[in-house]
Amino acid sequence: MHFENVELLAAGGEGHALAKIEGKVIFVKYGAPGDVVDIRIVGRKKKFSLAKITKIHKESKYRVEPFCEHYGVCGGCKWQHIDYKSQQELKDTWAQDCLQRIGKVEVEEILPIIGAKEQQFYRNKMEYTFSNKRWLYDDEKLEDLEHTNALGFHAPGRFDKVLAIKKCWLQDDKGNEIRNFVFQFCIENGYTFYDLNDHTGLMRNLMLRSTKGGDWMVNVIFAKNEEENIQKLMAAVREKFEPKALNYCINEKLNDSTFDQVFITYSGTFNIQEELCGLTFNISPKSFFQTNPVQAEKLYEVAIEFAGIEDTDVVYDLYCGTGTITCVAAKQAKKAVGVEIVEEAIEAAIENAKINGISNTEFLAGDLKDVFNEKFYTEHGKPDIIITDPPRSGMHPKVVDYLAYVEASKIVYVSCNPSTQARDLEMLDKKYKVVKSQAVDMFPQTHHAENVVLLELR
Repeated sequence: MHFENVELLAAGGEGHALAKIEGKVIFVKYGAPGDVVDIRIVGRKKKFSLAKITKIHKESKYRVEPFCEHYGVCGGCKWQHIDYKSQQELKDTWAQDCLQRIGKVEVEEILPIIGAKEQQFYRNKMEYTFSNKRWLYDDEKLEDLEHTNALGFHAPGRFDKVLAIKKCWLQDDKGNEIRNFVFQFCIENGYTFYDLNDHTGLMRNLMLRSTKGGDWMVNVIFAKNEEENIQKLMAAVREKFEPKALNYCINEKLNDSTFDQVFITYSGTFNIQEELCGLTFNISPKSFFQTNPVQAEKLYEVAIEFAGIEDTDVVYDLYCGTGTITCVAAKQAKKAVGVEIVEEAIEAAIENAKINGISNTEFLAGDLKDVFNEKFYTEHGKPDIIITDPPRSGMHPKVVDYLAYVEASKIVYVSCNPSTQARDLEMLDKKYKVVKSQAVDMFPQTHHAENVVLLELR
């Protein structure tokens, strides 16, 4: 179904632009508010339809020329066509709209979004997939290709097809050099690429990590133990790049997750270290760590400023990950207590506290909906301040209920999904008022933003 001369009204879900036709909601891929376009419906849901642009009649004032050759196919960096100042405005509007429309909460003070100085090459971690079935562009024919191997990202909506990446603009350009070297080495030496359907082939995944100081970690994931080929590739990477940490693992499972796999150090150190807020943190191949460290510092600074921690305060850090915020808070508090469901993250958090000489932290591994209860409260003491940084799905209702029961004087809610944050705030509204809200742009060229809210007991 086609529609002509449709005006796009706003930024909508998943970064798409919003249109309304005959009262029906349509999300338009790669649109910008103010565009006047022809569209074709490509998907239908119960409450909305999804469309793609077939012709632009009038360009939005927000529009700029995308800079990446993979734009529109890759599925990442969907807002390249929107100038960065406007990206910030749209994200700020979206975050505050969620609080008012979904949460129905009043905010006493809304602070302007904190933008990113670097809008490209800002990530410290990238993960790539090897595949023997490359995604073909519209102008490509299978019979014209020397091979169909690829190292890159999954094509949107296709688990079995991988888009071959030549240049990614998200991580420092050295990452492109490393990835392209590994790909070319494997091609020239006849290495087999993984078949995502049949689960055959040697080369499976490549993970690159880097630090602000220029240290690199290269992690190669193989699908089977071909020792000679493994050693040959790892030696070539070491000789070419001499990364601070060079690790590999052999993942023979049917899925790509490596949380339960053993990484082996080929050369260098197993970990690399990053500095945030004056502290040092270990990063292992499996560590969760903020992917934009420069903006992460700004995010944590907002959270700590909102908290207003004094040296007599007991601080709870819920969903603490590897203890980054816990350690930062502990520098000012009497005691900081971190809780996280992933046991390896808690082990890393304990190690990070030791590295920084911090002795006033306590860490617990467990699912918050099960462990955040009267027993926890009794063992760790009444919190004066609670900082919570849950996953995109937000907090479990049991956790929200217990937050209201505990009645800490202040809650600082850090969220990567303002819509679920708003839902949780509505549940807390009887006990807490929202004093401040501030968005932080962690992911330029995408629609994602973090939002920090300060709640005070009524």
